[in-house]
Formats: sequence, structure tokens, C-alpha cells
Amino acid sequence: MTRYLAATLAMGLALAGPAHSFDLNAMSDAEREAFRAEIRAYLLENPEVIMEAVAVLEQREAAQQAQSDASMIAANSDALFNDPNSWVGGNPEGDVTLVEFVDYRCGYCRKAHDEVAELIKSDGNIRFIVKDFPILGEASTDSAKFAIAVRQIAGDDAYHAAGEALIRLKGNPEEPVLRRLAGTLGLDADEVIERMDSDEVAVVIAANHALGQQLSINGTPTFVLGDQMLRGYLPLAGMRRLVEETRAE
Repeated sequence: MTRYLAATLAMGLALAGPAHSFDLNAMSDAEREAFRAEIRAYLLENPEVIMEAVAVLEQREAAQQAQSDASMIAANSDALFNDPNSWVGGNPEGDVTLVEFVDYRCGYCRKAHDEVAELIKSDGNIRFIVKDFPILGEASTDSAKFAIAVRQIAGDDAYHAAGEALIRLKGNPEEPVLRRLAGTLGLDADEVIERMDSDEVAVVIAANHALGQQLSINGTPTFVLGDQMLRGYLPLAGMRRLVEETRAE
């Protein structure tokens, strides 16, 4: 509704003529009423103009958001693309880098997971970085802590396997469940559970949350691709299109 009001006001001012010759406050009550009636009559006769004005407003807002995103990405590029605490998959030498902020308990992250994996595999030239970004409560935090602890103890392959299991986990990641998962990964469950509550794990999550704040990220999944951000799920075809557009820039 706010967009329509803004568009309507803008149209009213346009109909009134140049800004320097128009002062709404200087109108008499009768003049103001006549002015409003004229605007109303025009919009009723030409309702498509409102949609045109809204479309222009949305385009401007999108351009402003894109410019803001590019500036934020540039200011935080090292933390985004060169963080040793973040897992790197795909092609480490790829010509395009895709960063995902993920919460293993997020339904849209789960929906996107297999499509992102297919994108990485079928493209073959994407450097893929994962940022554990738990925002949906204790279960999210425990999942992230487990994945990070596994990586710190056993390395990237074990982290990737843990992430694959966590993103598909149907129940809650309670300690017995995580212990069994550690066992399937060939790890000492006691060591993993102890590391989950360590400062080494906490600092990684805190850094990811701080980075997310700097980038105005408040939902998952959020992707960073080149100098643009994608907030939310996008089907595979759309992701492929954005990758090709990034390559072409």
C-alpha cells in the first residue's frame, strides 16, 4: 500500500506542474479539494499509470539495493572469500565464487541444498564456500557447532559429510543423535561433543554472525555471488543464469 501511495503522490505532483510553481499549503480548501478530485479522476481513467509508477519505484529500489550490496561485499571481501575457518568446496580454482550462509534446520536451505550441489557439480568451475549461520534457535546452533567441531578435529571431508547428514536430519540434533553421527563418521564422539562447547567453535559462529550483520543478512539461505547477494531460495535454472551473468561481467 505504501508503494501505491508514494506513486499516487508523485503523480499528483507531476500533474500539478513544475515543483517551483506549486505549493500545496498555499491552496485554499476549495482549490485543494479540486486538486484532489482532478487527481482521482485522472487515476480512475488511467489506472495503469499507477502500476507503471510502482514498477519504476521498484526498479529504483532494486538498483539501490544492488549498489548497497556491492559496497557491503567489497568492504567485507576478505572475510567472505578468504576465511580459513570456512569450508571450501567445488573447484578451489574456479573462476566464480559462490558463498552460502546456511542454517541446517532451515527448510529453504534444505530445499536449495541438492540444487546447489547439482549446480556446483554440473558447472565444474565454481568455488563454493559455506558459512555456518545458525539463526533458528538451539537446534540450529547445535547443528552448526557439531559441523564446525568435526571440521576442526577431522578436516574438510568429514565436515562435508557431517553437513550432508545434518541438512537431511529429520529429528532434533540431540546429543545421542550427534554421538551416533560422530560414530558413523569414524570420529570419537566424546571428543566431538567436548569440542562443540569450546571457544574455538564459538569464535567461528560469532564471526559468521558478525559478518552477517555487516552484510544485513537476516535469513537463510543467503548467497553471495560476485558483487551481488541473493537473499532466499532460487531454483537451479535461476542460479545457473546468475552464474553465467557473473562470468560475463
